Amino acid sequence: MTPPADDGAFARWLAVRAGDELLALRAAGATPQVGDKRAHDLIVTELARWRPADAVLSEEAVRDDVAARLSSERVWIVDPLDGSREFGEAGRTDWAVHVALWSRGSGLTTGAVALPAQHRVLGADQPPPQPAPPVAGGGRLRLTTSRTRPPGFLADVAAEVGADLVPMGSAGAKIAAVIGGEVDAYLHDGGQYEWDSAAPVAVARATGLHTSRIDGSGLEYNQADPRLPDLLVCRRDLAESLLAAVARHR
Repeated sequence: MTPPADDGAFARWLAVRAGDELLALRAAGATPQVGDKRAHDLIVTELARWRPADAVLSEEAVRDDVAARLSSERVWIVDPLDGSREFGEAGRTDWAVHVALWSRGSGLTTGAVALPAQHRVLGADQPPPQPAPPVAGGGRLRLTTSRTRPPGFLADVAAEVGADLVPMGSAGAKIAAVIGGEVDAYLHDGGQYEWDSAAPVAVARATGLHTSRIDGSGLEYNQADPRLPDLLVCRRDLAESLLAAVARHR
């Protein structure tokens, strides 16, 4: 099968391909470890075939060739299975496949997030409309956070801004929920890497959402050290108040 030539459509195609593979593996009772490896192998094989000049940064790579990707003009940043824990839990749908492209001089240029168990894919090539702010008096804000390692200060932030916390699985699923308007913001601190956020951030930016570190600085990708431990993704009208609350309580 020949994939689309356009990078954005290609990222979407590749995320869907890996997602279909993961659904089949899950139905057959495969472990998350098997799913991680099989999705990684599929993605890097297709990238080697269709984008051979580009470098790849993948969570599941045995080795990160830092020199090669730092000197490359284009780097694909992928998480073959974001939310391994959720993939391994029957009935959970909050796991994802991330495929993003970084280009020198432009940063993140496109990305796609497949949510296979939700039969849903989001791509920067076809961004959904930006979620609208609720009408005045329309209820409390909703902040999504990690099921297993929410920031210790998040409860104080939520209390200050009048928000309820909504635990979810993978970072891709959480940012997809912001993009779709099911929640108003995603705030995370600690334990993430570039592949956890690159693709969903690319889609969020294409949608018009705010994306930053939790100190308000920019999210930088294809760095020598791929750790990128914190981020905020939210509607633009909420960014100032959320960043100020984090600064007070972190």
